[in-house]
Amino acid sequence: MSFRVVLVNPNQMKPAVAPIGLDYLASSLKAEGFEVEVLDLCFAEDFHTALDGYFREHTVDAVGFSIRNTDDCYYAGQDFFLPRYREMIQATQERTSAPLILGGVGFSVMPESILRYCGVDLGIVGDGEWALPRLLHRLEHGEEYGDLPGLACRTERGILVNPPAFLDLDELPSSRRGAIDNQRYLREGGMGGIETKRGCPRGCIYCADPVAKGRVCRARSPSKVADEIEHLLELGVDWLHTCDSEFNIPAHHAEAVCEEMIRRGLGERVRWYAYCAPRPFSQELASLMRRAGCVGIDFGVDSGDDGMLRRLGRDFTTEDLKEVARICHQEGITFMYDLLLGGPGEMRETVRKTIELMRQLNPSRVGVPVGVRIYPGTPLARMVRREGVGTDNPHLHGRVVDNDDFLAPIFYLSADMGPDPLSFVGHLVGKDERFFFGSAEREEADYNYNQNELLVEAIQEGYRGAFWDILRRLREEGR
Repeated sequence: MSFRVVLVNPNQMKPAVAPIGLDYLASSLKAEGFEVEVLDLCFAEDFHTALDGYFREHTVDAVGFSIRNTDDCYYAGQDFFLPRYREMIQATQERTSAPLILGGVGFSVMPESILRYCGVDLGIVGDGEWALPRLLHRLEHGEEYGDLPGLACRTERGILVNPPAFLDLDELPSSRRGAIDNQRYLREGGMGGIETKRGCPRGCIYCADPVAKGRVCRARSPSKVADEIEHLLELGVDWLHTCDSEFNIPAHHAEAVCEEMIRRGLGERVRWYAYCAPRPFSQELASLMRRAGCVGIDFGVDSGDDGMLRRLGRDFTTEDLKEVARICHQEGITFMYDLLLGGPGEMRETVRKTIELMRQLNPSRVGVPVGVRIYPGTPLARMVRREGVGTDNPHLHGRVVDNDDFLAPIFYLSADMGPDPLSFVGHLVGKDERFFFGSAEREEADYNYNQNELLVEAIQEGYRGAFWDILRRLREEGR
């Protein structure tokens, strides 16, 4: 009898976001000879009932539990997911004695703290497709596993976290993307997801992606990316969003992916969105993306002030933002500029300068979050620790007390922005509908996607695509 594994998705955020990591992981486990199922709690009205039903009918040898996000990363919301996940974990442990193993991007950012908080003994940091099968084989045969790369576990000496071994993604088995209900995620989430690469070499001071996915960009071959898109199309999933940190890093890989999609005629069959960096971004790449079916790009630009960009560790300038806007306007590409206001050194003048530049460049939409979530392992976290984590640090907001490991939502918001930064930013934005800025006065413009009923209803009506672009269309239609 084969070793039986159930992979649990606890993410119940709405609109629904497809857990593509579990889809990939299931393919690798099956290739290693394991019997695998996904227990998707996203659509469960009551997770206790769902767990009861599953474990009443199934006996498993191991449980994998994915933690994609620890919170909504949003200063105005500060929704902390881990208490709910801990309830789900405890409920699972009450129903099976099989070992429970944590994983996922959120877990990989702070594995020691999450193991301790959730009362779990085992976890996998980084890519799970290699490490989890190795761990399961050793559990199956009663072998020691403490030397495995990427292992996080409780020991008599405390919690051990081994450095992960990041994979060559082309060595992974091809995924036909059948482990999760991708069709339902299209119906209720408006799009599917796909990776063309993992890892990020950039030095942004706040970003946890290099911590979780590695600081080296590991690209998939364009042919395998196109194969996977064809599999998704066979399932009826024809709206996608790339899940790369930045689709255009490196640019030559992005161009090659687009060229392969164009060669296969996929640009006429699929519509997709991407996260991109403002540099490198060329007219040639923009044209290739459009011809390959790309209908929208979200650029993480952070600021419209060169001094702030340097302090945030960004490697582009405001001149690059102007060039990107010119290219997108010329190519007819819908695009969004995502800001990140309130970082170290942010002042009213830098914010004012940023908002003025956004108006001048006229992207299709501008995201205006205020406050920078602090994650362990980042340069921002190290800076804050030097300053001191406590109520006497005027830049810290959120769960400041007893949160030295940054497990719960804690935000950096420069005190130099004044006593009421949200009102100040709201005044600058005014009623300009191009700006997504959530506040009590502009609740309808709140682009926090966590439990966004407007989006849920629109997707039920048939809207598809990136959430920001659905909101843009709704607003332009007068809704």
